[in-house]
This record gives sequence, C-alpha cells and structure tokens, in this order.
Amino acid sequence: MTSPLPFAGGGGIRTTCAYCGVGCGVVATRAGERTAMIAGDPGHPANFGKLCSKGTHLGETIGLEGRLLHPMIGSRRAAWDEALDVVASRFAATIAEHGPDSVAFYASGQMLTEDYYVANKLMKGFIGTANIDTNSRLCMASAVAAHVRAFGEDIVPCSYDDLDAADLIVLVGSNTAWCHPVIWQRIEAARAARGTKLVVIDPRRTETAERADLHLAIAPDSDVALFAGLLAHMRATWRLDGRALAERVAVPDGFWKSLPTDSVARICDVTPADLHAFYDLFAEHPRTITLFSQGVNQSTSGTDKANAIINLHLATGRIGKPGAGPFSITGQPNAMGGREVGGLASTLAAHMGFSDAERDRAQRFWRSPTICSGPGLKAVDMFDAMAKGKIKAVWIMATNPAVSMPDARMARVALANCPFVVVSDCIAETDTARYAQVKLPALGWGEKDGTVTNSERRVSRQRAFLDAPGEARADWSAVAEVARRMGFAGFDFANAASVFREFAAQTGFENHGTRVLDISDHATITDAAYAEMAPFQWGGASPFVGRAFSTPDGKARLVPVVHVPRDDAMRGYPLRLNTGRYRDQWHTMTRTGLSPKLSQHRREPLVEVHPDTARRLGLADGGLARVETPHGASTFRVAATADQRRQELFVPIHWSDQTSAGGRAGLLPGQDRDPHSGQPGFKNTPATARAYKPGWTGFLVSAERTAPPECAYWTRVRTAHGWLTELAGDGDPAALTALLPPGERAEMIDTRRGVIRAAVVADGRLQAALFVSRGTGLPPRDWLLAQLGAADAAAFEILAGRPAMPAPDRGAIVCVCFDIGLNTLLAAITDRRLVSVEAVGAAINAGTNCGSCRPAIAKLLPKQEVAYV
Repeated sequence: MTSPLPFAGGGGIRTTCAYCGVGCGVVATRAGERTAMIAGDPGHPANFGKLCSKGTHLGETIGLEGRLLHPMIGSRRAAWDEALDVVASRFAATIAEHGPDSVAFYASGQMLTEDYYVANKLMKGFIGTANIDTNSRLCMASAVAAHVRAFGEDIVPCSYDDLDAADLIVLVGSNTAWCHPVIWQRIEAARAARGTKLVVIDPRRTETAERADLHLAIAPDSDVALFAGLLAHMRATWRLDGRALAERVAVPDGFWKSLPTDSVARICDVTPADLHAFYDLFAEHPRTITLFSQGVNQSTSGTDKANAIINLHLATGRIGKPGAGPFSITGQPNAMGGREVGGLASTLAAHMGFSDAERDRAQRFWRSPTICSGPGLKAVDMFDAMAKGKIKAVWIMATNPAVSMPDARMARVALANCPFVVVSDCIAETDTARYAQVKLPALGWGEKDGTVTNSERRVSRQRAFLDAPGEARADWSAVAEVARRMGFAGFDFANAASVFREFAAQTGFENHGTRVLDISDHATITDAAYAEMAPFQWGGASPFVGRAFSTPDGKARLVPVVHVPRDDAMRGYPLRLNTGRYRDQWHTMTRTGLSPKLSQHRREPLVEVHPDTARRLGLADGGLARVETPHGASTFRVAATADQRRQELFVPIHWSDQTSAGGRAGLLPGQDRDPHSGQPGFKNTPATARAYKPGWTGFLVSAERTAPPECAYWTRVRTAHGWLTELAGDGDPAALTALLPPGERAEMIDTRRGVIRAAVVADGRLQAALFVSRGTGLPPRDWLLAQLGAADAAAFEILAGRPAMPAPDRGAIVCVCFDIGLNTLLAAITDRRLVSVEAVGAAINAGTNCGSCRPAIAKLLPKQEVAYV
C-alpha cells in the first residue's frame, strides 16, 4: 500500500525519478548540502522499490557543477526583473509587429505538468497561437496520433499490472532491458512466475532480443506489413472477435480488402518459418500485451505502425481485459503530462482538439482575451519557420534541440537566424544555450516541486529535497511572471499546488464524460493534501472497461494502414542508419554525463556494424569511421557485431559539442516525418561509412575538465577522479601538450616514432597525463585514471602507463552498480563454473542491484546451460 506521506524512514523524501516514462518512485535522503542517498520507493506502484542504473545514481548528478545560477542577458549577469522585462517586452513587440504566429515556445518532457500547463495557457489562450510544441514530438507523437484516430482520445489502454497477467508479451521497437529496465525486470518476473512467452521485433539483436523466445529481426519500417499481415492471418483462420467488432468497433468500408495476403515475409526480410511462428504464438495466447516504443514512433510511418498494432488488438478483442492490449510506453518522465495539458501543437488542452466548441470551452475556462485558431507548428516545422524568418522569437525550456533535432545543422541555422532566443535551463553551457540572447536559470531534479504522469497514466509527485541554488526558479513561475508583464490576468499562481488545481479543474470543465481524462476531483485539493498526495492513476487500470470510447458513437475505429517502402537505392548511400539510446545515458548527457558511474558503460559513441559489412567497407573493429548521410556526417568508434543486420548501422543519440567532436547522431537523420503526427524518422536514414585512419591517436587523463582539443576527433567522459578524453587527428600532435595544466612536468617524447608521454604531478598527486602515438602501443586507461585520486603518484610509472607490479585488467565495465568489468565476470564464470545470472550475483554481486546488466551477464554464460530467472 502506498503511503500518502512525502516522508520515508530516516528522513528521506518520496519523489519520482527524472528519467524515463516508467515513473519510478524514489526515496532521496539528504546527506549533505548537495548530496543525497538514493533508493527506490518500495511503496510506489510503478517500481515497488526497484531502480535502474540511471535512477540508482541520481545522487551523482545533483551537484552544482556546470549549473546556470543567475539570469544572463547576452554574456552578462542580470537580475530577474530585468531579464523578465526583456523577455516580456521582446515577445510583446514581436507580436504587435508580426502577429501571434511569429512567436513560439519549445518545451520538454523534462518539465513538470505545472510548468507545461502555464506555458500552454499563455501561448494558446492569451498570446493566441498554438505554436507551442515539445521534444515529445520527437518521441511519442505518433502514438498520440494513433490513439486519437483509434479511440477518439490520447489514451494508453493498459497498465503495468497487465504485464503480470499476460501470457505473451510482444516488444516492438523497444530495447526494454536498456531503455525501461524496471519494466524489463517486471517482464522477467512474469516469465519466471507464469512462463510468459516473449517476442521481440527489432532489426537489431539487442540484449532484450537475446532473451526472447522469438526474435524477428525485421527490415526497418516494415512493421505495418507485419501487423497488417498478422491481422489478415487471424481473420483467415477465424480468430477475430466478432462480438467485439459488432458492438465496440467501427470498421470502414473496404478495410478488410486493404490487408496484405502474401509477401509479408519478403517485405519484412524474415523467414516464413519465423513469421508463422510469430503468428502461431499470437493466435495461441489471447492474453497478449504488445508494448511498443521509439522503434515504432520515430518513423515516417509511425502512426500507421501504431494503428496496425491497435487494429490487431481491437479486431481480436485483446483490449480492455487483464493481460491484453496495445501499450505505448513513453520515453520521458513527463511526456504524458505534457500530452495531458496540451503541450503538443496538435492538441488544445486537457485532451481537447480545435473544434469551435472546444476552443470556446477553453477560452471561457481561462477567461482569456483570445484563443488560438487551430493547430500550431510542430517541432520540425517550427524550426523551419525560424530558419525562414517567420518565427522571430522563441522560448526553449528544458531541452537541447541543437543536438536532438533531426538535421541538427539546420536546427542551428534556425536558432542563429531567430532574432530573439530565450533558453530556460539548469545547465549553463549547452549546444542550444550558445544561441540565446537571454538565459534563465531553472530548477533541476531534487529542487522541483510538482507532478509527472508515467506511461500507465499514473500521476506522481516530484518533490524538492534540495534548496534552489543561486537564483534558479521553477519554469511555471518564470512563464507566469512574463505573462503578467505582458498585461495578462489569470497568472497569479501562489505555488505549484495552485497550478495543479486549475489544471485539474479544466479536465472536468464541461466534460460530462466525453473524455476519459478527468481529474477534477483534485480541483479543490489543499496545499497540505497536495504536499502529501499519493500516486494515483486516472482512468483506472483499464480505462475502456465498462465505458464507451471517446468517439461520437462510442466505438473505436479500425484505421486503414499502408506499408510504404522507403527508397533503399539512394545513390552513394547504400546503408541504412538507425539511432537510439545507451543503457546508462540520458538524452544529451547534460545530467547523466556528470556521473562517473554512468559514464563507464560506453565511454565513446560507437557505430555498430555487422562484421561482413565492416570488412566490405574497410572498417576495423575499434578503429574510427566517418558516417555520412545526405544531411551531415560525424565520426564514431567502430564496433563490429553480428547483432547488427548487414547493410545497417546503429549510432547513439547522446553526444554533443560539449562532450565530443564526433558522435553527433543528430546531424545525420533528415527532416522527413510522419504525415499524421509530424514525428521525424530517426530509425531508417540512407547512409554510408568509410574508415578514418588518423595520423595519430591518444588520450588525456586529467583531474580537471580541459578546453575542447583542437583535433579531428575527441570524446570526453567523467570518471571517478577526473576526466578521460580520447584523441585522434592528423598533423603534429605536439600542440596537445597545451592541454596539460601548469606544474612539474615529466616527459618522454620520441619525435621519430611520433610518441608523446607527458605527466603533471603536484604535491604527489597526478594532475594530468597525455599519451599520443602514431602507431599502436597506447597503455590501458583504467590504472592511469585511478592514479588521479591516488597519493604518491610515481612519475616513472605514469610515463610507463602501468604500475611496477601490474594489477589484473578488469575489462570494460558491465555492472555499473558494483563496478565490475568484463574480464572479472568471465573469470568468475569460468573459475567457479557459474551457469546462471543468479549464481553470478550470489558470487560477485553483479546484477543484484538495478538489474540493468543482467541481459549482458546472461550473454556471457555457457549457452547450453543458461538459466535466466
């Protein structure tokens, strides 16, 4: 039973994790001025005390390093009053001269619901334009559009409890073990307890796919054909739910004739045997959850993909029952809350659209002087309008579009062309902030107070347990202050609770049961009750049980969908590029990049490529490659792996100009987007790759962060006692010695062989060490990194790159929580004859905390003896 109190034992504060849409409850216990002990909240129904690696190490990301602590106008510090006056006057003047559609807000799933609500109210109801969109447009917009087309409202019809009751779980475009690890642990538990079958549909053989009963490595963007083909098969074998179709579902004329009858295996590039194995599993297990995520949504056909999945569940009656339904799982902690209040340009507010009646209702509720006339510009269109000079003022909140937007080079052109850019952020230096005329310091996790909604529609409190640093303020407060300065009434909010009350009231205003979203029973919640509010789930566990769908006739809709193949024969770009997340990093690493623990899983951005494709392209495993698309290029470290389909590449999304000269995934995808949702296609871009063979390679270990090196390739990650910077380039590397700090320097330089080894030691402690070579022979990094925190560093050992008595090499970190490397794991498995993940955990603790590394450990076990429970 969830305790309604915000306080946990030992002085801890109950709050909610800042990362993915699982919405895990966290107990944060303050341990110092800017430190805290982090644990999972055993009473929170989203996670019951479990946390992934990112949540476990939240405490490493709450310091003040890199924080924006004061308003800035240009390069100078300013008072809040001055900064807010500038923002209000510039927006007002722009609107007066060019009209309301000349301004825009670009928001984020990192914002709390209260922040989103005030921003949406100001833009749509008072400025009078719907030009407010969010980075959720890049994540889940296709699921939103599909829900509205099928159900009449953006409703996720499932709950996490359904995972416990399912007999078959189908994961589509979701590396759940990495991206939603707590959900993955729940799936593992269901499989162990009930024998639940698991199908993973993903072009890559991810660690999630490795554990499946069946993995379909389908061709990119062939999901529509796969699910429409499965629906045709279910109809042909008399397995549809005739009663559900007759009573609860509207079927458009000609729908059944639109389904494919053959060629599905060819389109999906899977064997007929594997295809029919999937068909049989689905047919034999009526309790089926189809959980889908970015691999479905981030596509130019994402809405049709989602509707193909929903069509299948509606027609077979697998919705609104325990253990059954199409389940879109969100990527960000409050993407759902933003969707609820109207943070997307394609919705008005509180799940209302833009009909005359809905616009009138919203205007009367807000008592606003105007109301937007219709949908606004979606994210890509918004930045295109900036580039063309149509949007002349933009306010960007809690996001980094200069990194995350598709064709990020054009996004930067747009920001440079926009006459007035405001950025609200908790981090001072980001790729986006460099374009801002005004920067406003925002609260970070641990300082914010408000609510978030997770993937199962559960509203939870995010509570402050740290004091606001410097002059940082809540985003809703800054927006409300600007609204008042622009002369608008209705923004005199006293606190977050007062904003929540107004939002709750709007969900019920003249609703009369037409929309499932209605939390108006919270419209009179007191400040004290808000402070103690326990997590609650609007719509109930299964929102369409015992009630009509949110359509005029109360029936859901089967939506015709069409498989549209993408051109695979683009001249000069024979490969297909996929992008995605790493297990231990989040978005553009402005937070997780501060954590030494989280930075060890993948120290560099890797381009993953099949060994056969690598050989054909001349790429060496561990070497460097230049990945190119029609839109841009960037350099990555090569990882050759048979888990990747031939002719396809995978790169991570996290690296930015702050952390690398390479690894810039955002430069590579184009602006092609789904025609219904406006969501860009990040998963299937024409590409090519060629080897980059630098004249020299090297690395720098340093106690302090250094300026970005001047070389062709560098990446930088945080470590326990400092920083590791990988280096590669051409020409004379001698200039790199300028990266070393002042102090007593020991050097070994061989100009003939192109070798530089230099170290700076002060008071017996290593401050920095630089290693460069024109060939091979660079030493391992880990021992040198450890010397940054050690006393009595010996210069001769530092220059040798190893201690006089070498210690065992633990290998790449696999278990972040217990700092256990690959070689340590392999030795334990071999020496102790370990045959299960549980046995490994019992022996050396690996995998026993957050569990995120359990699939990786399972891959190391003897194949014939794997036991994974």
